[in-house]
Amino acid sequence: MGTKTHKIGKGEKVSKKRKLLKKKLGQRETFTGVFVRYGTKQGWQGAVDETILLKDIKAAFGEPAADHLWFNLTKGFEALGKLQVGDVIRFDARVTRYQKGYFGRREDVYKPAGIDYRLSWPTKVSLIRPE
Repeated sequence: MGTKTHKIGKGEKVSKKRKLLKKKLGQRETFTGVFVRYGTKQGWQGAVDETILLKDIKAAFGEPAADHLWFNLTKGFEALGKLQVGDVIRFDARVTRYQKGYFGRREDVYKPAGIDYRLSWPTKVSLIRPE
């Protein structure tokens, strides 16, 4: 079962949920997301960067923004301590767009995959405690 996408002008495809992010491009807003797991990614010149995966990303007032997003494990996220699966995190972030795909050194493996939207520069990161 895949994520449904919609064509948006000039061949640009955006998942149904990320259409909200497209509308809010450049804006800084408050979002929530549910912690799934920690991960890693290959960084610049072989360094390994730690990441976290959040699912069910929602904008203020519960409007769905994305089914999942990966974030670098910034100081704001680290300050929350060891997260448990299901923890709900609130944060502010700016909506930005990026070119999906692989952009390695070799031209024969250059694989652009379209435009997508993400949340960048998370700040005011906090854990929402159930009442």
